Order: sequence, then structure tokens, then C-alpha cells
Amino acid sequence: MKIVVAIDSFKGSLSSLQAGNAVKEAICRVNKNAEVLVKPMADGGEGTVSAFLYSTDAQRVEKTVCGPLAKKVRAEYCILKSSDTAVIEVASAAGITLVPLDERNPINTTTYGVGELILDAISRGCRRFIIGLGGSATNDGGVGMLTALGVEFLDKDNKPISLGAKGLRDLVKINTENIACELKNCSFKVACDVKNSLCGESGCSAVFGPQKGATPDMICEMDAWLSNYAELSAALFPEADKDFEGAGAAGGLGFAFLTYTNSVLQSGVDIVLEETDMENDIIDADIVVTGEGRLDSQTVMGKAPIGVAKLAKKHGKRVIAFCGSATPDAEICNEHGIDAYFPILRGVTTLKEALDEDNAYKNLAAAAYQVFRLI
Repeated sequence: MKIVVAIDSFKGSLSSLQAGNAVKEAICRVNKNAEVLVKPMADGGEGTVSAFLYSTDAQRVEKTVCGPLAKKVRAEYCILKSSDTAVIEVASAAGITLVPLDERNPINTTTYGVGELILDAISRGCRRFIIGLGGSATNDGGVGMLTALGVEFLDKDNKPISLGAKGLRDLVKINTENIACELKNCSFKVACDVKNSLCGESGCSAVFGPQKGATPDMICEMDAWLSNYAELSAALFPEADKDFEGAGAAGGLGFAFLTYTNSVLQSGVDIVLEETDMENDIIDADIVVTGEGRLDSQTVMGKAPIGVAKLAKKHGKRVIAFCGSATPDAEICNEHGIDAYFPILRGVTTLKEALDEDNAYKNLAAAAYQVFRLI
């Protein structure tokens, strides 16, 4: 019996690899002759680089860059050696977890470090990129990233604007003459699972700004500044579209990639499934196991477990999912390829106890053991 285990992380508790190993341990207790293939999963956000490092020929790269608060941070990405492809998580250089709670303010945070990672990958020969947009702390429209790549954003005195969204209030001119020449030969697959525009009621400032520390007044200001930035960008690139679905992803990084680079926005889980050759592993599997920390109605909106389940159902495979918890509306997952799902908690517990790494591992292994005894 061959079983493919492709579980997303249980955020705040288990990594994708830890979750997969817990299930593998349980299966091997039931049947020591079973072939169990653990394939770490991610949907383009946290854990994407780790998934590639485990499942491909990727090489880890570390680089000190400008963090979201313009202080140096140690970021990492990976390079797929077979195709000179760099896999970069925006959160590694500009993530919300890099900003202390009392300093979270998207007026101040910058994406400059993301551009530095891209330049570093270019210097190592990469011309193909996979970018995960999840978990950003920023709302600068990607201007920080583009500044690092050589685009000049200037004020009325022809001086560079400051980093962070606050710099956009002074923006009057954009000069692309000194953009890194290698970019014209680069292509970007951008993992994006949100449909938000750059500006307006569904824009990044209004929808994601509050999660990053923005007040109502900040939201109005940033929205106006981003609108001006979009107009100036459209004067240089007529195809620039601030209303494009996904332009508002990661505080406007979606717009920056689409407008200033050769980019396409794609479902994050689809990118990971394709690039890690998951289909080839599933074709001859008997059972596919997936899951994530919480299953609910939002799981079917481009999350990793449904991406895995759809691929498995393409080949007629049974799909089992494990989760830390499941809401009443999670049954919709049964309509999207998951044959049955199993929450792993075995008793009344506090959230802290449930999220404890050791407890979560034991609970997941115990649940998987009982399920596979039946199988």
C-alpha cells in the first residue's frame, strides 16, 4: 500500500513536515510494510520555501536584508538547482511576524528587502522566480521592492521619497531608467489567492490595513496615495490596472509585480503542486492524506487541502484529511474532494494546550493510528 501524505502546517503548532511525519509514524505502526511518502505542503504563504527544500533539489540561501521596519533581518529563500528558479516568501523579508505588536503600522513598513532578495537571486543566475505573497506587514504598493530593483520614486524636488507607505504621499514622479537590466529576462509566478484590487472598498488599505495596524484615517490616506501611485504607473505602463484581481495582494505587491515585471498571478497551492511534481507521486497511490490546522468553509477557497484533494480525485484516489479543529460548515469540504476529515483533539483542552507542539503531534498521530487501523 502506498500512501501520500501532503498536509499543510497546523499554524502555531506543527510545521507541514512535522504533521506529515506524525501521520507516517501512525501508519507504520499499523502496517510496517506500507510505503508512506511525506510531501510538505503550502499555499504560497508561510512554509512554501520549506516545502520546496524537502520535496525538490532546492538549495537554501540566507541573506541579510532590510526588514519591514528598515532594520536588518536575516531572510532565507531557496533556489531550485534544476531550473535556476528562486522561491521567495515575502514574509521572510517583510512579514508581519517581524514587527513587534506595538510597532505594527503599515504607514512605516517597507518591502525593500523583497527587492534585495530578488537581486541576490539574480546575481546567482536565477531568471525564474516563484513568489509567495502571504503574511506581509506592508502597504507600500511594492514601492520599496521596486526601489531596491532600481526604480526611482521622486518627490516635487526630484528627491527619493522615504520608505514605507508614508513616502507615497510625496510621490510626483517615477523613473524606471535605472531598473535592474536583468529583469527584462526574468519571469515571475506570483502565488496569490486573494481577489482584492489595489484601491477602493475592496483594496488592500481597506481590507488588510486594519490587520496590520492601520486606523480609519490611515486607511483613507493610504488609499489616496496608492491611487496616485497607480496613475503615475499607468502613465509609464498603459496596461497597469489598479482594479485587477489580486493587485492589492500583500499591500499592493501584486500591482507592483504585474506592472513592473513579467509576472502572472496564480493560485499558490497550484504552483506548489505543479513545481513539486505532486501529481506524479499521487498517480500510483492508494490513499492521499491532507489537512490543515482548521477546516472550515474557507478551506475550499484555494487552500492547500482542497488543492491536494482535487488533484487526487483527478486520479480517483481516496482522500482523508486531519485537522486541529473543524467548524460546522466544514462539511462543504466533502463536496470538494475530501472523502472524510477527522479533528484530532481527544478531550476538553485549552487553546494553549491544543497548540503545544508535543500535544499536537501526539494527538495527530493517535487520530491517524485509529483511522488507519480501520482502513
